[in-house]
Amino acid sequence: MPFAVREAVRLYWKLDGAPDLPVLVLLNSIGTDMALWDTSVPHLLPAFRLLRIDTRGHGASDAPAGDYTLAMLADDVVAVMDAAGVTNAAIAGVSLGGMIAMELALRHPARVTALALVCTSATMDAAAWQARIAKVRTEGTVAIADLAMGRFLSPKFAETHVGATQSVRAGLIAMADDGYAGCGAAIRDMAVIERLPGIAVPTLVVAGDRDTSTPFAGHGEHIAAAIPGATVVHLDAAHLAPIETPAALAATVRGFLAPNDAKRDAADTLFEAGLLNRRRVLGDAWVDASLAKSTAFTADFQAMITRIAWNEIWGRPGLDDRSRRFIVLAITVAHGRWEEFALHVRTGLMRDGFTRDELKEVLMQSAIYAGVPAANTAFAEAGKIIAELDSAIVQD
Repeated sequence: MPFAVREAVRLYWKLDGAPDLPVLVLLNSIGTDMALWDTSVPHLLPAFRLLRIDTRGHGASDAPAGDYTLAMLADDVVAVMDAAGVTNAAIAGVSLGGMIAMELALRHPARVTALALVCTSATMDAAAWQARIAKVRTEGTVAIADLAMGRFLSPKFAETHVGATQSVRAGLIAMADDGYAGCGAAIRDMAVIERLPGIAVPTLVVAGDRDTSTPFAGHGEHIAAAIPGATVVHLDAAHLAPIETPAALAATVRGFLAPNDAKRDAADTLFEAGLLNRRRVLGDAWVDASLAKSTAFTADFQAMITRIAWNEIWGRPGLDDRSRRFIVLAITVAHGRWEEFALHVRTGLMRDGFTRDELKEVLMQSAIYAGVPAANTAFAEAGKIIAELDSAIVQD
């Protein structure tokens, strides 16, 4: 595991991507670690070499007791860049990560080529943060978990992405109390807002329209007004935009930091986003086989459905995968699209998308609204697939 050491504190970092690409440093929010960026990474790697860092007090980095400062955390980033052999880089940070990024640009301007400030602020309520720090130091991060989770992710996303939400909560509760409190002190004591006009690099301010922790009104708007030439983009996300809207955030960052690349590869970015959803729902084996059968004649069609059906539709946060599968089954029965019906029956049963009893109920419902003959064929087709799966289990 790669660590940089600064003043006896170990700082964990990870470098991914082609060495000939420009470096983008990714900084996490308070209460998360570098995994915050996991679902955004595939969308960013085509354009950047990514240097991810567990901020002091978070993840695998050490969490010494006491108050931290933004200057300390910015110097930590420089130490990691030195260890990774990075002379200068663009910096993208969420919340606390954005605060560190601003301090870094002011404190070490030669090391920063551009900023992407995501759902962050340059001034926070010191009294509220002092109360939170005191609570964590006496009762632990579990005592503020409900408060933090209520702001991290929008209710709509949390309801439809239970696994991701539980993972974020578990990470917050498991983190070192000293680390959270120490970084909380850096937020409480930050003195950035009056110095922002001194930032002279291209700056992107990303606002989450569902962000109740650092809403654009009162937070992002002040950053955008203070940094000369700052660009503002709004996303339909709460505080942790890299989790809630990874593809949209990555496309926004690429469009700002690497505009020529983004113009050339916008379709590739959407395709990659759709491919992730397609693999999640249908499985790698089926997707790989489908892509292998693509020809010059069918390639544009395959790319289109991956961008639109699998990114734009299956990537929407309004329904979970299970609900979408049931809708697909009902519609394919009604229209007699038996090849697509068989695909979703097979992958749904194999990937624990639904149970056989749930499949039966969907087909019973379809008999009423789509007709008994259609449902009769659906039961027959589903029965063949179930028999194949049972035969495979016996042979194994």
